[in-house]
Amino acid sequence: MKARFLAATAAVLLVAGLSACGSPASDGAGGSAKPTPSASEKPTGSASPTPSATPTKAAVALPTDCRAILSDDVLSQLGETPLNDPAMGPSGVGADGTLTCIWRDPGADTTGLVTTISSMNRGPALDLLNALADTEGYTCFTPDGGTRCEKTWQNAQYPVTDGRTLFWRDDILIDTSYSNLAPTGYTASIIQSLFG
Repeated sequence: MKARFLAATAAVLLVAGLSACGSPASDGAGGSAKPTPSASEKPTGSASPTPSATPTKAAVALPTDCRAILSDDVLSQLGETPLNDPAMGPSGVGADGTLTCIWRDPGADTTGLVTTISSMNRGPALDLLNALADTEGYTCFTPDGGTRCEKTWQNAQYPVTDGRTLFWRDDILIDTSYSNLAPTGYTASIIQSLFG
């Protein structure tokens, strides 16, 4: 009950203190939420995103398979998009256990997405999410027992939407950057796979 109260309090502070916070809407690659920015809104306080409190429990293991963490629906939306093509650079499981998933055709100019799932303690996670909210205009909120920050923008060269979605919970950071490839429920599918 205490954890639920703390999470609710954190959510209220986020709404009061962050600029460009609005009701989340579907953003595709980010999953179930999309910021609705407003150029006229300014921060009204010093509240920053705070990962919601969760009871102590067994550590969540980093995943090792890019396909296994996605639902059948998300995989069908990705279709024939190549996964971890060597031409796109290092991917898969790194020496520290970090999983990098690159969904992109090396012949495409911009369409693709990159997800990195890594271990990150609460302190560094707060620093990262606070910086994104305070200096880069990300919208942050607290769904699914964690903290999520996201932003979309127009690609500088092509008439497509780019974006980035981050989700932190239980010392795990899911960080996805995408361009013109935004499967509905993508981040939510990973969250469900890792945290149930």
